[in-house]
Amino acid sequence: MPLSEYEQRVLEQMERALTSDDPRLATTLQSSPRKSGLRYVAAGIGVVGGLLLLVFGAASASPVLGVVGFVVMFAGVAFAFSAPRKSTTGPVGVVDEHGKVTPPKASAKSGKSGAPRQGFLNRLEERWDRRREQGGR
Repeated sequence: MPLSEYEQRVLEQMERALTSDDPRLATTLQSSPRKSGLRYVAAGIGVVGGLLLLVFGAASASPVLGVVGFVVMFAGVAFAFSAPRKSTTGPVGVVDEHGKVTPPKASAKSGKSGAPRQGFLNRLEERWDRRREQGGR
């Protein structure tokens, strides 16, 4: 049963409020894409095909065919267990009291490119820079 227009508006308002109040939580709560069954079927076909190539390579005393079979098997298993690519959609800014979305402001210590620094290595680099500024060499 689809939602009424009023329910859709209320849901969108709640979503905007959550995004403006706690963008990190909103990003965490966004649904992640599930791995499809087709991914596992393709990986299974790759593993079985690689195994057949490996067996035929061993039976025909062809090491090249055996190596190719092993690589195909390994690629199939890696494909099955690798995470699908995440979409880059998420909070696009801050929602004001009128419901207008404004882009987030870049931080002053954002680096040379103007984009905010994120990630583990960037945090380590920032800590390193702060330590050097405080009294390092």
